[in-house]
Amino acid sequence: MDARSAPGKLPRTYWAHPVEPLKLLAADSARIREESHLQRVSRYADPYLARRSAGQKHPVEDFLFTYYTQKPGQLKRWHPGGGAVLTGDPATERLGWKHYRTLDDGELASLGLAAGSTAVTFDRRAFLADRKDAVAFAGIILRGTEARPAQFGCFGLHEWAMVYRQDKFELRHEYLQLRLGAAGTDKVVEDNRIRCTHFDAFRFYTPDAIPLNEHSPSRESQRHMEQPGCLHANMDLYKWAYKLLPALSSELVMDCFELSWRIRAMDMQASPYDLADWGYPAIPIETTHGKAAYVEHQRTFAAEAGVLRGRLAVELEGIAAGAPR
Repeated sequence: MDARSAPGKLPRTYWAHPVEPLKLLAADSARIREESHLQRVSRYADPYLARRSAGQKHPVEDFLFTYYTQKPGQLKRWHPGGGAVLTGDPATERLGWKHYRTLDDGELASLGLAAGSTAVTFDRRAFLADRKDAVAFAGIILRGTEARPAQFGCFGLHEWAMVYRQDKFELRHEYLQLRLGAAGTDKVVEDNRIRCTHFDAFRFYTPDAIPLNEHSPSRESQRHMEQPGCLHANMDLYKWAYKLLPALSSELVMDCFELSWRIRAMDMQASPYDLADWGYPAIPIETTHGKAAYVEHQRTFAAEAGVLRGRLAVELEGIAAGAPR
């Protein structure tokens, strides 16, 4: 039985340590990729850093930097991914970076490099020694999510459940207004089925909203409940990707980041908050046409996430078993 046929288990051979094939990446190519990556990240990170310096907040565009643990400076660091060999200045810069190693003389010779040359690559053994459990859990989540049918009937009501009866619990969002007011927001929650499957959304529900949810997701049940229609499960592809750095290329991590960025925008457009002045017009999920629009976006994101989830799963197998990428 292989890993894909048993989402909750990993095969005994999963943690084999064969020699990983190495491929020389020219210094010029490395620099071009690094500069391109920095420009790509800066488009999102620099405005956030400027706002933070000025003591300002953005309800949509700060999220990926405040909710997730990857900081802008970490995201700006470019990694070529497992198997790539760097030489010259790119190699020298990474000599002190965690989970990189220098090549031995035999490896240098196999690549046509002189003995004693400075060349570095991803240190898979050290990475797995430190991150074995994280790699295993990421694999379980990715494969389990991929194996389940997508559900498209939640309509983003998790965000509404987070402010249900907010006056009772003295919840305040100092710079955001509820589009329908407190009473109107509560009515939407009460008039609809609440069926969130994602624990990291469910855990922010108000106490009165918790029993209204048709599911009771928990950290323990996460591996059994994540499903590919969930916006937050698809946003979390970014989390699983950056947790696997530097085994993955930064380009793949940014593909996940940018999908997560777009999902966050739509998630907040469907939320109870009035974000029109922030440039995010509402998707009114309390209406029939709003629900239809939400599901259309949700299906599009699920398809995109499916592709990225597949890419991550292939990379994950390579990290754990040394398979060529």
